[in-house]
Amino acid sequence: MRDTVSQAKGHLALSILTAALLGCSSAHAQQQSSVTIYGILDQYVNYLSSSSGTSVKALEDGGYKKSRFGLRGFEDLGGGYRVRFTLESGLSADTGVAGDTSGRFFDRQSWVGIVTPYGEIRAGRQNSTFLVRGDNMDYTGRALGSIINTFPVSTRYDNDLSYLSPRIGGVMLEAHAALPEAADGSNRQVTYQAFIDYSDDRFKIGYGALRQAPPKNATVDVAVVYQSAYASWKFGDGTVYLAGVRSNNSTSAVPSGFLLNPTGGAPSGGGLISGTSADARRYFNVYQISADYMLTPQLRIGGAWGRIDDTSNSGRDAVGGSVGAFYNISKRTMFYTVVDTLKNGPNGGFRMSGSGTPKTNITSASDIQGQRLRGVHLGVMHTF
Repeated sequence: MRDTVSQAKGHLALSILTAALLGCSSAHAQQQSSVTIYGILDQYVNYLSSSSGTSVKALEDGGYKKSRFGLRGFEDLGGGYRVRFTLESGLSADTGVAGDTSGRFFDRQSWVGIVTPYGEIRAGRQNSTFLVRGDNMDYTGRALGSIINTFPVSTRYDNDLSYLSPRIGGVMLEAHAALPEAADGSNRQVTYQAFIDYSDDRFKIGYGALRQAPPKNATVDVAVVYQSAYASWKFGDGTVYLAGVRSNNSTSAVPSGFLLNPTGGAPSGGGLISGTSADARRYFNVYQISADYMLTPQLRIGGAWGRIDDTSNSGRDAVGGSVGAFYNISKRTMFYTVVDTLKNGPNGGFRMSGSGTPKTNITSASDIQGQRLRGVHLGVMHTF
């Protein structure tokens, strides 16, 4: 009898423990989490020539998308709340060199955020609003062959706090504030970004602006700004793109330099302007029209034409265009070719650039100013 009671108690205890474990398992199942490893490898053969007679040939990285690898993941908290993160590191796959040789490992992105029913808040190193929306600007995705891409834009920032609204009626708002963390405690050089866009199955329209002020007591007390607008219309198997930029983020250096470092960063990335360059008073207007068409489910062709107008009339203009073809041989692998040309004004210092700046390039002022540059590029991109 005693053994029977003991066995009954044992079965009861086992049943209670099993139920508890199943309950815990169910609770964990409801709060799902995931971590994904991803990446891109993009290599292209690059031929550039100048009407001066100079030419270069090289194997380059990132004609369409810069090579990278990363981790991204989330934890579902329930009730419409979720924690997300991204850690992303760039590299040059043609040499194996890290994207940032200064020692920054996750040089492309390093942020954590929380998604709520009212939008998402992120903190860390993040891509700029313009980089995120590059695919809406032209057939290249604002890469090799894009005139918009030849003019410098900051691509990401350290110490960045951002808010991304939910998309309501096709409209979304994004806002950023990258803190300078200056030694004197001044917040005058906070980099502000804002973007508003509308998107549906046929139309995409967007406008954004970036602004950073110079430091206190700057000799040139002019903020560096970058404003961009785009509109695209999808018709059948084709898309037409219009894009424009107004900015003073270019110096008189040849090749054209940057007042606001294109990789951002505050302060280690060099993203804070000095407030000492009179070039901040010179504004440029950039215009571009582009289109692409799906000839087959695998083959897409496109073209673009654009110009860079120097509003100071100092001869730092440029005009150019490109045609390209992109063939998906599988879900993850694409071959592409782009042929482009760029004619600089007598003092223009612009050159073609892909998703990353070519490591081997035409550099002499006599080969750039007033010259016509031509390029032929053949590449392959694989994603995982």
